Amino acid sequence: MKKLFPLAAVLLLLTGCQTFEDLEQNPNVPAAVPANLVLRGILVDLYEGAWNKDQRWNQYYTINYNYYGNNEYDWTSTSFKYTTLKNVGKMEEEAKKQTGKDLNPYSALGKFFRAYYFVWMTQRVGDLPLTEALKGTENITPKYNAQKEVYVQVLKWLDEANADLTILIAAGDNTLQGDIYLSNDLRKWQKVVNTFKLRVLVGLSKRADDGELAVKTRFAEVVNNPAKFPLMASPADNLQYTFNATFNKYPINPDNFGFDATRQQMSATHIDLLKKYRDPRLFVVAEPAEVQLKKGLQPTDHAAFVGASPSEGLDAMSSKAEVGEYSFINRNRYYRSYTPEPVVILGYPEQQFLVAEGLHRGWASGNAEEAYKKGVQASFDFFGIKNGDNAVTLELRDNGKATSQGFTVKFDGDAYFAQPTVKYAGNTPDGLRQILTQKYLAMFMNTGLEPFMNWRRTGFPANFATTGSGIGNSGKIPRRWQYPASERVYNATNYAEALRRQFNDDKRDNINDELWILK
Repeated sequence: MKKLFPLAAVLLLLTGCQTFEDLEQNPNVPAAVPANLVLRGILVDLYEGAWNKDQRWNQYYTINYNYYGNNEYDWTSTSFKYTTLKNVGKMEEEAKKQTGKDLNPYSALGKFFRAYYFVWMTQRVGDLPLTEALKGTENITPKYNAQKEVYVQVLKWLDEANADLTILIAAGDNTLQGDIYLSNDLRKWQKVVNTFKLRVLVGLSKRADDGELAVKTRFAEVVNNPAKFPLMASPADNLQYTFNATFNKYPINPDNFGFDATRQQMSATHIDLLKKYRDPRLFVVAEPAEVQLKKGLQPTDHAAFVGASPSEGLDAMSSKAEVGEYSFINRNRYYRSYTPEPVVILGYPEQQFLVAEGLHRGWASGNAEEAYKKGVQASFDFFGIKNGDNAVTLELRDNGKATSQGFTVKFDGDAYFAQPTVKYAGNTPDGLRQILTQKYLAMFMNTGLEPFMNWRRTGFPANFATTGSGIGNSGKIPRRWQYPASERVYNATNYAEALRRQFNDDKRDNINDELWILK
């Protein structure tokens, strides 16, 4: 006669010491993720690629083939970065579990990331949920903080990040892992934090007299106290995204040469400045226009290069590009390899121009001209320009057929800086124009939308195309983005209050309105 086991015994045999909670867990879904893995995702989100629409809005190049879009400032709503910011909190949580310490490299960098992403958002829309944000189901309708309040908190986070990193570096902490940019070097990260602080402060130039923000005092504190606020010493300290030929190729490369090489050409905004300054960077980033070569101009004549104005309608631009009126990007540099150059997120050249601008404005003691020239020189170094003979390779087009030819371009740095258009004009409006224009040239295809943000704040470069059918938006460049549609639907009351506070109309979410930082 067979014996029947009680049900409980059968379950015990089947499950051993496991509980029902154990059995409910999905083994394919991790219960915890190491802080270093979360960090990598956050760092990837920092990357804003070259050769995308942002760079068309920066007016570095234009597109002539409407299948891929247009050159219009066709802004509607922007995205928010709260998902990434949630990951920042998760990274800090996991790091505390792993280390048992409130202060660790991940918590220090977490403050920097909060500052970075909140600036990214507020630059685009204005007021933001901050103090009540990121609370999950505890508060699904967070109130908005005024833009000034956002910046006050951002500067506080950056000061705290710098102080925390000072402590960690002094203690010899080497526990950071997963850093795809700076090889887990906390000293370099501290320089990034303080350089970003300079970007934030200079970006507040129209609010430099605000007592609570204390822009001038904070700027002087950073620039004149390198022991407490170390800054980048060279391009070796750049925060930059480096490509490789295996799994993260440069956006334009040999794989898409046949599709893209003639569908995007250089912008007149960028090209005309390089021509005006007789700048050798022109021969590195662009090719001479076919029509100009047929007129008898030499390939290394600055006049042989022609950019397309972003103001121009796409149909006219396409027709002119087809017959060779415009300069294309230098295909030898950008299409011959998978790793032509890194994408700089925040770099030494920009830092020097930030220092130069602040010194020019009288915010601290120092030599604005010296910083200005260091910024220009660092940009030349980035593009491989040196004193003396420089070898360049250009694709020359003749009736649509391109041939690659090598040339020698001579460069005299002293002569370049001696040009009236380049030589720092001192504490004058023209001196500021020079700093900001060279900053624009140095940022070519880097730093996301920062070149546009600088133009929006200052009006430089002065030749930025601002009207015309190609611009869209009834022929004028917008000043901001709309809030995400989700805010209008799920946080309607607070969204309306933010609009009323900023624009005196709780229904006015208009891309042509001015943000507080720009008034």
